[in-house]
Amino acid sequence: MEGKPAEPMLRRVRDVIMWADPRMTEYLKYGTVQFAFKGDFANFVQHDKKTVSLMFNRGAKIPGKFPHVEGTGPSARFMRFADLAEVEARTQELSNVTRAWCELMEPTTKSLTRKVGVRGRPRATSKAPRS
Repeated sequence: MEGKPAEPMLRRVRDVIMWADPRMTEYLKYGTVQFAFKGDFANFVQHDKKTVSLMFNRGAKIPGKFPHVEGTGPSARFMRFADLAEVEARTQELSNVTRAWCELMEPTTKSLTRKVGVRGRPRATSKAPRS
C-alpha cells in the first residue's frame, strides 16, 4: 500500500476489515492485500488509482443486503470508495459485510438459536455441529 495514490484510504479500508472480526486474516497475493477467513474474502483491485475498489471474491454468497455492494454476476461483488469521507461513511456497512462472511464460513455458537426439543432438551436449529 505504501506509495499508492490512495494509500490513506487503502489503509483505512484494511483497518475496518481487520477490526470487524478477529477471525479475519490478511496476506499478499498477486501483488495486493488479500483478506481471508476459511477462503478468500476480498482484495483491492485497480489499486494504483486515486480511488479504492474492493472486490469480494465470492460476494454473491454473502448473506444480507448491503446498499453499497455492487454487482449482479454469479460470484464477485464490489464496494468502491471515492475518498476518505466515503470510507468513513461506509465503515459500519463494511464491518457488517466482513462479519457476515465470517459467520457464513463458520457460525459461532452465539449465532445459534435454541429451541426446546423432545423431553425438554434444547436442540440446535442450525446445521452447526452439536457439542
